[in-house]
Amino acid sequence: MSYAQNNIVLESTTPYATLWSDTDWKKTYKYVNKQRFRIFRAESEGDSRKVRDLQRMLVRSPAALKVAIKRVTQTNKGKRTPGVDRYIALSDAERGKLFIKIINRNINKHNPKPVYRTQIPKSNGKTRSLGIPTIIDRVYQELLRLVLEPQWEARFEPISYGFRPARRVHDAMERIFHDIHYRRFNYVFKGDFKACFDTLSHEFIMEQLKGFPYVGLVEKFLKAGYVENGEFFSTNQGTPQGGLLSPLLANIALHGLENCLNISYYEYHSSKGYMTFITRGKYRVVRYADDFLIFARNKEDIEAIPNILKEYLDRRGLILSEDKTCFTTIFKGFDFLGFNVKIERDNKCIIKPSKDSVKKAKAKIKDIFEYAKGQNVEYLIDKLNPVLDGIAEFWKPMASSKAFSNLDNYIWKKNWKFLNHLHPNKSSGWIVNKYFPRPEKDDEHQDKWILTDSNTGKQLNKMSWTNIERHTMIKHNYSPLNKSKSDYFYKRRLSTANIFR
Repeated sequence: MSYAQNNIVLESTTPYATLWSDTDWKKTYKYVNKQRFRIFRAESEGDSRKVRDLQRMLVRSPAALKVAIKRVTQTNKGKRTPGVDRYIALSDAERGKLFIKIINRNINKHNPKPVYRTQIPKSNGKTRSLGIPTIIDRVYQELLRLVLEPQWEARFEPISYGFRPARRVHDAMERIFHDIHYRRFNYVFKGDFKACFDTLSHEFIMEQLKGFPYVGLVEKFLKAGYVENGEFFSTNQGTPQGGLLSPLLANIALHGLENCLNISYYEYHSSKGYMTFITRGKYRVVRYADDFLIFARNKEDIEAIPNILKEYLDRRGLILSEDKTCFTTIFKGFDFLGFNVKIERDNKCIIKPSKDSVKKAKAKIKDIFEYAKGQNVEYLIDKLNPVLDGIAEFWKPMASSKAFSNLDNYIWKKNWKFLNHLHPNKSSGWIVNKYFPRPEKDDEHQDKWILTDSNTGKQLNKMSWTNIERHTMIKHNYSPLNKSKSDYFYKRRLSTANIFR
């Protein structure tokens, strides 16, 4: 077992497991990130030849391959889910063997296997298809993502937030707040592309990737087909959900919404010493993957949106979803990305968890209580606290106090039912004395009604303990792949450490 590339030589006696476990990951990630910074910069400067050279260099590097394998087989949630070949790599020896298997191959000669397609139930009773590539195909897709993402991060619009580094749901919600809180853009077009990932035009995607050194392999992935219920189906459109490359390809295909709406920006330098970006045009737009909102000042402009979008949609092979697309106003309110947005009677813009989100949170909590039946209180607390923490972290940048209180009341009722089921022959007073002790003077929370495990002292968290912390929207088109913005993102990570990692 040996290979020689980039002045690195491995002797045949090197065990696969040692090859993997001896990796200097700090050095490996440093190299990969450096090359991605360089691709971003070259694209920003319009040096297309340098972009292609750097992309080839990174794809061929052992460092990028190791990073790709690590993501696919170690950090991804789907690492234990095989594709049609039923192969997974969960040990260091298997990862080392996979590395050796791929490193000497010509990536352009790789022929992807069909994805394994399964149906995932949605909250509305419908299903969405999930395509699961093989492990090797996932590794190649991750390699392509590593080199394609920095090129497109230099091109993407500021209004695009989903499936992009350091741009999250809360950034999109803050942009909505900035667009409407002065009540100038009162009319809303809430849009959704029908079956977006299943219908995107392959030809349009290929057109956008013209000049990319591995465009042929991207096309192979798009046309690899899928297997469902043991039967093979070809794919002439769409990019399957489940692939590591698919979200990026979808963003590439959907890029251009600002240009379609004639939106532009200019830098504004304040006399107070700060710089910001001012939006020009009669529309404002926010897009998160295939969900988007368009705002206008008057009814006439907002009703013109379907005609304005026609060419944009036709070129991409898309149509608007009839049941999810609608006109409304900021005074009637609307739901977006799990939150409800509305100008209240006091003319304040309030963004809070939507009724649907609260309902889903309660359903998740209910499932845990059901699953914990027959277990002790410590088990219940261990299962519930991480879920409650996750909900609180997601909701806390918005006006969520009432939602927190609502869930606390719901959990209180579920707690009492659980304890009565656990101790059917005990009185209410006995249960209170055992599981709801009086707080000590130095306890952080002076609350008598905290569910407490009497053996370990573990306590169930309350949602209302969460402090509301306003999120600061990411600035304009800033990207963490832009080396010149490193200080900005370092300070941003420090200031938002409690919201995002």
